[in-house]
Amino acid sequence: MVRNKEIDIKIFLVLILIPIISALVCIGFGRYSISVPETVKVLLNGINSYASDEMAYSVIFNVRLPRILLSMLVGAGLACAGAAFQGLFTNPLATPDTLGVASGASFGAVFAMMFDANLIVVQIMALIFGLIACLITYNISKIKGKSTIVMIVLAGMVVSAMFQAFVSLLKYVADPQDKLPSITYWLMGSMSGATYKTLILGAPFIIIGTLMIFILRWRLNILSLNEDEAKSMGINIKIMRFLIILSASLITSSAVSMCGQVGWVGLLIPHLARMLMGSNNKTVIPISISLGATFMLVIDTFARSATSAEIPLSILTAIIGAPFFIGLLRKTGGAWS
Repeated sequence: MVRNKEIDIKIFLVLILIPIISALVCIGFGRYSISVPETVKVLLNGINSYASDEMAYSVIFNVRLPRILLSMLVGAGLACAGAAFQGLFTNPLATPDTLGVASGASFGAVFAMMFDANLIVVQIMALIFGLIACLITYNISKIKGKSTIVMIVLAGMVVSAMFQAFVSLLKYVADPQDKLPSITYWLMGSMSGATYKTLILGAPFIIIGTLMIFILRWRLNILSLNEDEAKSMGINIKIMRFLIILSASLITSSAVSMCGQVGWVGLLIPHLARMLMGSNNKTVIPISISLGATFMLVIDTFARSATSAEIPLSILTAIIGAPFFIGLLRKTGGAWS
């Protein structure tokens, strides 16, 4: 028994170290290259590094660190939300946008951008409409005061399609010279707008949602059973389902509000976690959080350093994620439990 506990501790330590080490490596990539030892020195010395190496301090703390933190938060959060929805709905195709939250958040952001709002207002509007989309989905799914998994998923598909139509309508009426290019670029996803102000506003929602799912991860195994079996184990299905949905929706709306839509993370990473450690959500959730943060770090680093013009994140995640997912399907035969 002690041996198993030691193995568990070692696994969790590795899961924590992987994104941290990746961040130290990725923070040095870019037009101004910084070695890992130099990066560690600047981070540890803090303000004292400004006097010895003003350029390195400015690049790390003012430009790259907010972006690195945002990449880790978004990747970890979306992977966690995707894993939670896949476990809750017992659906391998479930993603963080299953309930239409990402589409609702996108509409809120685009609506704010149409009126030349600053990034903070865009972020707030995205958060508000993301949660509104979740509430609409939840209310639509209720029949005689009760909601089923099938109704929730179907309602989410309808709400997502509705908000996507609204986004398309706003793009149609947007000024093609001024507004449309910025809206289109934002919708494809980018970490370029990362600042400490945006992190202060959006990061708490991702952290709270991720922690909530992490704490409740063992109950996802019970929620994946049919309702009679779950009730026999003393679980209040309605409350647990609501908490998981609310947590994942907070994560998704906050992530979209800070960097636009980023696809594939919430679908691909949980599948990879299950392939590595099985379908027990007690291990799938922490592995998804770690791998999601690392995956997003690597993708964003490539996006900002591969070419002189930054590549939108959704393009890279699709180009890299789709072939990888095809290989994963061929290896597993599409089996999922």
